[in-house]
Amino acid sequence: MARMPRLGVANWPQLLVQKALPGQSLVTGDADVSLLVDCLGQAAREAKVIIHAYVVTPDHLHVLATPSTAEGLSLMMQGLGRRYVAGFNRRHGRRGGLWAGRYRSTVIEPARYLLDCMVFIEQHAVRAGRIEPGRVDPWSSAGHHLGLRTDPLIQDHPLFWALGNTPFEREAVWRQRLDEGLSAEQIQLLAQASHKGWALGASAFLDALQSTTDRRVQPRPRGRPRKSD
Repeated sequence: MARMPRLGVANWPQLLVQKALPGQSLVTGDADVSLLVDCLGQAAREAKVIIHAYVVTPDHLHVLATPSTAEGLSLMMQGLGRRYVAGFNRRHGRRGGLWAGRYRSTVIEPARYLLDCMVFIEQHAVRAGRIEPGRVDPWSSAGHHLGLRTDPLIQDHPLFWALGNTPFEREAVWRQRLDEGLSAEQIQLLAQASHKGWALGASAFLDALQSTTDRRVQPRPRGRPRKSD
């Protein structure tokens, strides 16, 4: 059975996940993370993709990004693969690929899901038990949004700017959002959507999105279609 094509659309935020091969590390330490982030930044600029949030984990990468073209995310990930995999292999004396298949992504309605996606990404290390609650993950964009550093990879979405009139206000609100986290249901929803590739949003958003593409944005209802009267 042929695999379903990705939902490639321009100018809408998308939650993306790229995993390393089973049993293979994506990064082994800070030096690898720095290389990966640098390569991601170069690839994003070339593909005209805006990065809103990211997290690097030992075996996969999450990114929240808005491409300016329908092909933008694919071009960005191709560029990342060329740069980072070659650099990683040189550093560690290995050969071959690094990715466990193609990346997966979902288009989201910003008003409903953008901030939740940012929390999903930047709180990942806490959920995974890699850092303690309340700590800031240095392998993510959390430090940027909390005002601890300036990350040149990040371009904040207007919805993040709307959290407060000053950087201090936005940072305080974001600290609270990260401390509160997401419910188990929210986490499952975002994880499954990015894995399966179905868009997330209200009916009006999904209808408008469907009008721009031939690829279905939501799964068909289960069961037989209802008979008309």
